[in-house]
Amino acid sequence: MDINVLVAEDDIHIGNTIKAFFIDAGFFVDLCTDGSAACELLFDKKFNLVILDIMLPGMNGQEILKEFRKASDIPVIMITALSGDSEQLKAFDNLADDFVAKPFSMQILLKRAEALLRRSGVLQKEIVIGNLRLNREIYKVFWNENEILLTLREFEILNLLASNENRVISHDTLLTKIWGYDYYSSEGAVHTHIKNLRAKLPVNIIKTVRGVGYQLDVKK
Repeated sequence: MDINVLVAEDDIHIGNTIKAFFIDAGFFVDLCTDGSAACELLFDKKFNLVILDIMLPGMNGQEILKEFRKASDIPVIMITALSGDSEQLKAFDNLADDFVAKPFSMQILLKRAEALLRRSGVLQKEIVIGNLRLNREIYKVFWNENEILLTLREFEILNLLASNENRVISHDTLLTKIWGYDYYSSEGAVHTHIKNLRAKLPVNIIKTVRGVGYQLDVKK
């Protein structure tokens, strides 16, 4: 299932960073830098999640949220650089689902988005590919219903590969998504965890695409 996300953010650098991060996670993303354009797009296209900045030109995020809630209950995350509790309280009064203050971690924003999508039934609680089953709620992996004990990082790597079953995930993407943008490391960290993960799986389902990264290869 395609998951469509609208990002309304007037800071083009922040907006493009959010867009790139969510695309890497397998989402389809529309980016608007103007409030009026974002509001129009909200009513013209079906989205599964909205990430809405409060300080937008044309029409601010609070106004958009208030108007949008008359027609839809899809998850909305509000973001702002404004300090104090008043804007956050106003956002929740306008029925926002979550609120993130700037500056924020892209990983935290993504995790909050995934939690809302799971709660709304859009994002799968489980991924089943052939004999492999990942339960994202309890962080467990099964092969032919036999549990495979993984570390949290190994689970996150396998989950990322399984969530992008038909895509090659680069070393840089793995480092960014699993270790974080501010993590200083090399491809060696990825290689080591992939090696350990392969050793625990009964079948080698992680294909190396030389010079690029890794891809899940599960026979169905």
